[in-house]
Amino acid sequence: MPLRFRLLRFFLWISVLACGVGLGAKLFDLLVVAGAWSASPPASLTLLPYGPHYPINPGDFFLPLSVAIVVGIFGALISGWKTPRQDRVWLLLPAISFALVWAITPTLFWSMNHQLYYGSIGEITKSDAELIQLTHQWIALDWFRVAMIALAFVSSVRAPSLPVVAKGSS
Repeated sequence: MPLRFRLLRFFLWISVLACGVGLGAKLFDLLVVAGAWSASPPASLTLLPYGPHYPINPGDFFLPLSVAIVVGIFGALISGWKTPRQDRVWLLLPAISFALVWAITPTLFWSMNHQLYYGSIGEITKSDAELIQLTHQWIALDWFRVAMIALAFVSSVRAPSLPVVAKGSS
């Protein structure tokens, strides 16, 4: 089997494992952690996982995991670039979906996290209605992130079963 196909399979395994962990973690974060702090805003916003009362920042988990996902996804894309176009789509989908996740997280979510947290402790002035609306917007956009991670996971799982990758020939 040529080196580039061994590398492709290696990176696909990293992608599958990291995306699988990421999908599970993101679902847990959305359904359990965000489910708690978004249950009845603005009162429930005190459960946001930020500030001195919360010992672990979720970013401390998701950032290193995201690096592993990016290494797997882009390593597979680069090492599999010479695969046929119809197969390459399965390598491009995770890259595109995860690029969207990385684009919207700092641009949209960090600002919303800031507004929700500081609104909940009274350091910025937001009405209850504004905090409720922002909470609902955060949850809806987070479902989009879950969908993008799921797409990356499914595409990464599908790619090793393609004939070119499975046979290791071009």
